[in-house]
Amino acid sequence: MTEKPGSAPRESPQRSWRAVVRAWGPPGNERLTTSVGLVLLALLAVETLTTLSLHSYLPVHIFLGLLLLPPLALKLASTGWRFVRYYTGNEPYRLEGPPRLPLRLLAPLLVASTLSLFGSGVALIVVGHGGGLLLGLHAVSFGVWGMLMIVHVLAYLSRTLRVGSADWRRRAEPAVGGVRSRRAALSGVLLAGVIVALATYPAQRSWLSHRREHRHNEGLARSGGRNATTAPRRSGILA
Repeated sequence: MTEKPGSAPRESPQRSWRAVVRAWGPPGNERLTTSVGLVLLALLAVETLTTLSLHSYLPVHIFLGLLLLPPLALKLASTGWRFVRYYTGNEPYRLEGPPRLPLRLLAPLLVASTLSLFGSGVALIVVGHGGGLLLGLHAVSFGVWGMLMIVHVLAYLSRTLRVGSADWRRRAEPAVGGVRSRRAALSGVLLAGVIVALATYPAQRSWLSHRREHRHNEGLARSGGRNATTAPRRSGILA
């Protein structure tokens, strides 16, 4: 059957099915994972730099930490999807193959430390300003997460830099369907992160204010204790 002049050529069902597979299969999953990974790499680098002087940059540290929650959720979802599809025997993912064994062994620890780090950070804001056990958990989680993240970044940096921006380039090769969906997903989580950070800004300011007040009171208590212990000595000398 010949096509009418001027009509667009119809895409065959087999070709359309292949486009869907590439969009939501390993190629599309890699594009989404690396694109959100590229954004996280930049944001987490700034977040880590704030820890060098938390006294000065604690407000920025908290704001960025809350902004990072939706992008992190998307990253965990995309990598989790690949994990589930591979271990449930999906053929395209099985043909793609698993990550290298050392990275597979580190992955559960990285996920656990990430959840512990950001979960304890959110809990610190919700529960109170004193710190204690939560603050210790947050600090330990950051140390473990930092070491694992260095290995993770070194292992995937070249691929992330090469593939991560493909959906945002005009003539990226090879072409992978689902570009608009992946762009929308990444833009959506970034917008959601900004909304979360702005919506909780009053709570952030309140937490910082209570923290300053708590530390001020602790300082006064220590100062009062020192004065109380030195007062008898002074009176004895004067006598």
